[in-house]
Order: sequence, then C-alpha cells, then structure tokens
Amino acid sequence: MSKLNSSNYKVFSKFLNDLAKKLTKYYYLRLNKPFKVSNKEKGKGYDPVTSADKSFEKFIRKEILKKFPKHQIKGEEFGQKKNKSDFTWVIDPIDGTRSFVIGNPTWSNLISLNYKGYPVLGLANFPILRKYYYNSSPKSAFVVEDNKKRKIKVNYKAKFSNVKLSAAFHGTISLNQQKKIPKILKMMQFPCADALSYSHFAEGKIDVVIQCANKIWDIHPLIPIIEAAGGVVSNWKNESAVKAGNILVSANRSMHNKFLKILKPISK
Repeated sequence: MSKLNSSNYKVFSKFLNDLAKKLTKYYYLRLNKPFKVSNKEKGKGYDPVTSADKSFEKFIRKEILKKFPKHQIKGEEFGQKKNKSDFTWVIDPIDGTRSFVIGNPTWSNLISLNYKGYPVLGLANFPILRKYYYNSSPKSAFVVEDNKKRKIKVNYKAKFSNVKLSAAFHGTISLNQQKKIPKILKMMQFPCADALSYSHFAEGKIDVVIQCANKIWDIHPLIPIIEAAGGVVSNWKNESAVKAGNILVSANRSMHNKFLKILKPISK
C-alpha cells in the first residue's frame, strides 16, 4: 500500500473536514424538500436513486475539481472522470438511499481519496445527525458532533464471549445459506444501519460489523476511518476490502479470525 506524506494528509484531511460542513449546509439550504425517486433496477429489483443523490454528487464533484482539478473522480451516479493522476476520489453521494427515501436519518455522504488504488482518507458525513467521521492520517480518526471534535478508537479489548455484533444481509444471502451460519444469526443483536454501523464500530460502540454486497463507494470511504481507528477490515475470504463485496470488520485480529471461520461455509 502506497502512503502519502504528512503534509499531503494535512491538506486533504482539511479539505474533507471543510467539505463535511459544506455538505450539511448544502442539504439544509437546497435539498431538504420533496424529491423525485426512480428505480435503477427497472423492474428487476429495487435500487432507488433520488434527485438529491444526483445533486449531492454534482456538488461534491464541483468542490473537488475547484481544489484538485487534475485528480480522477469516480461516483456512483455519474461514473468516472479518468486521467493519469495517482489520486482518485470515490463518491457515494447518499449512502443509504432507502433510508433517505423513508426519512430514516442514518443516510450519509461518503467520500474517499484513493492513492494509487488504495483508500487513504475517508469521510462519512451524516447531515441529519449533524455529525461526521474522518481520518487525518493512517492512525488518527475523529468524529465531529455539535462542532466538537473527538478522537475515536475501536474497542480493541472486545471478546468473543460478549461481542456486540451488527449484521445485515440485504437480501443477498438466501435462507438456506443463512442456516449454515446459525452462530451469526444468534449473535445479531444490534441494528445495522448503513454506514453508521461502520462509524459506530470505529467509535468502539460495536465490536464487529458484517455486511453484504458493498460496492466500492459503500466501503472505500470507510476503510481509512476503520483502519485509523485500529480496526481490522477485509472481505469474507480475508482478502482486501478494496475489492468490496461481502465485508467483515472486527475490533482485533483474534476476533476477526474467529468470524472468518464462522463465515467460511458461505464465503466460497
């Protein structure tokens, strides 16, 4: 994994910190009103997109290009602007669009900066909750709530015997497959709420998060925050989470290995 120097981290983390505030302000000034919903699956399922998703992404792209015009941008709604830069911004304008549609406040704006293909800085901004999460280096992650900044760490002392597990299968894992992981089903005692679950994990409020079918814009912005807070993140095959897909995050390596073993019957 390629790393940035400290001065680069400072520039980019300040940009994300400022952008979070602009996004929340933009929502309340422009997007906190009735919106249009359409289904990207077109009868094959339900994958909603709203006019607000598209407005947010246009706004984010504009802010990035003003500051970093030579960087690449890859967004969920408008694809990729390619060039030869080592820097790529990955955008999920509204992570949790289903939550947004029904008025659940757990939706967020997710943005990562990837350097040579790996996410090195991330932002998870929750406008309705008026808080956001970001990292400023590989070892420093923060939550800002009510304009108060606080450093966050995972609960690295978590034990399997009393683990706080948040999991959701999003209709991806069949009932027959779920029967192969009865331990997981029994331990799913904490709600799973879009990117907020990963963010709560980084704060140490949850010890393990299991999710299915993450796209790159769902997980790339959260990888730097999770790792900076001391967490372990991979897919269910213990491969890099950069590949996205089915994701496991754990508070320590011992816990991670145990859950990888439990998930093995359905991770092939």
